Amino acid sequence: MQLAILGGTGGIGGHVLSWALDAGHPVRALARRPEALPPRAGLRVVHGDALDGAAVAETVAGAGAVVSALGPRGVKAASLLAGAAANVVAAMDKTGARRLICVSAAGAYVSGDPDTGWLIKAVLPRVFATQFADVREMENVIRDSGLDWTIVRPVRLVNRPGTGRYRVRPDFPPPHGRTIARGDVAHFIAAVLTENAWLHDAPAVAY
Repeated sequence: MQLAILGGTGGIGGHVLSWALDAGHPVRALARRPEALPPRAGLRVVHGDALDGAAVAETVAGAGAVVSALGPRGVKAASLLAGAAANVVAAMDKTGARRLICVSAAGAYVSGDPDTGWLIKAVLPRVFATQFADVREMENVIRDSGLDWTIVRPVRLVNRPGTGRYRVRPDFPPPHGRTIARGDVAHFIAAVLTENAWLHDAPAVAY
């Protein structure tokens, strides 16, 4: 199965890209800096930005599944995720591709989390108001798309080796789940793709 990957130069996307190529899946990866992705057999890099509809369409062309591993940005790119999602949905509609896995952020929904304390609920949405608004709008675009989507909501990401052992719960993180390694988010995405699991769900991933 050919995969299209957005965010392949990032932590989560890089792990997904490596897994896909190692597993024998051809990959088209969108990158603003193609030099950040060394040449590998089965990899085609498309030069462009996720807000460039033509570049996204070129990346998605021929793909059986699309993985968007873009992360929330600061106020200077306040609508990146929602805009990228709209471009991906439009490109998939044109090509007929159906399967979409998109990385979101559990923190964007902390206000409704039954296992999070009031202080975090009061502070976190204020600190990351702009980024979380973009995350929620991105999810709305995907949910309205009619595609076979899965939205993956990691908790706070850390840079350490993945373990392959983590907990998953629909919508909100498992109790006391505070961190997750980027490699383990990618491990979960690979499992979702392989098993065609969590259709039309938003699983949260944490240790």
